[in-house]
Parts: sequence; C-alpha cells; structure tokens
Amino acid sequence: MKLFFDFVPILIFFLGYKFFGIFVATAIAIFCSFIQLAFYWFKFRRIDTMTLVSCIIITVLGGFTLLLHNVMFIKWKPTILYFVFSLALLLSGFFAKQSLLQRMLGQTLKLPAAIWRRLNYVWVGFFMLLAILNLYVAYHFSTSTWVNFKLFGIMGLTLLFLLVQGIYIAKFIDTSNIKGNES
Repeated sequence: MKLFFDFVPILIFFLGYKFFGIFVATAIAIFCSFIQLAFYWFKFRRIDTMTLVSCIIITVLGGFTLLLHNVMFIKWKPTILYFVFSLALLLSGFFAKQSLLQRMLGQTLKLPAAIWRRLNYVWVGFFMLLAILNLYVAYHFSTSTWVNFKLFGIMGLTLLFLLVQGIYIAKFIDTSNIKGNES
C-alpha cells in the first residue's frame, strides 16, 4: 500500500507535465508532497521520515525551478533523493546494530543477519545507480524524455529489482511455519 501511495505523486506529476507543462507539474508535485505529509499525520499521528525528506527536497528544488524558471533543479530532485536514501542505508550498515532496511522490513521478513547486510548494500548500489541514471537522462535527453524515464524507466527498474530481490530472498525464508504447508 505504501508503495502505491508513494507512486501517486509521480503519476500526478507525469499527468501535470503532459497536460500543463513542467512548471505546473512541479507546483503540483510540491502540493502533493504536503498532502502526503498531512495524510501520514492524520492517519498514523507521525510523519514518515522518507516522505518528509522527499517533501523537503521537492519543495526546495521545485521552488528554485519555479522561482528561477530553470528545469534542471527539478531534474536533480530524484538524484538527490536517491543519494540521501543510499547514504542513509550505507551509514546504517556501518553504524547501527540493524541496517535501516532490516529495521523497516524485519517485522515482515525473517532473514539471517548476513543476508540483511547483503540486501542493505545491494539497495545502496541500486539507489546510487538510479541517481546516476537520472542525471544522465536529465543532461543528455529532453525534458519530455526525462519525465517519461522518471515514471516508466525508474518504475520498471524498481519493479525488476524487487522481483530479482524477491527471488533471491525466497530461498532464505522459512516456509515450514506457514499454515497449509505441513509436510
């Protein structure tokens, strides 16, 4: 559900761009970020850290995009966000007892500590790859291509990454406790 909720602003940004252009889409993205924060607050009585960081970045860079009428600021937003995520995961792997990834998913998945560490570093690499790809597309292609890449390219890469990750971790999940799996 959270993945879908995080996808909605990207879709709205995409539609805003297609119908009204990059500057209106940027204003819509900023507005949607604040709507997300409000939703989290009213539903959970807390603010999701990743959503807050994303809101700050979109507000600052989107604000510069609108104020200076320069699309490169908004194009940098995904790169900075992915870099922040990558850095947070990397630092948690070095300095915390449990990685950030394990703290986020450890209640749902029971995996050996070595696998959690490996997954954490794979996510670090994945976010760095997305950050670099975003910059490459932002500087070498049109804004229209960048918007399409932001929606379809990054989403496709993320879904592929999640599929490969799911296949990888499936062999480490103990299914003997699942109801209906008695042998």
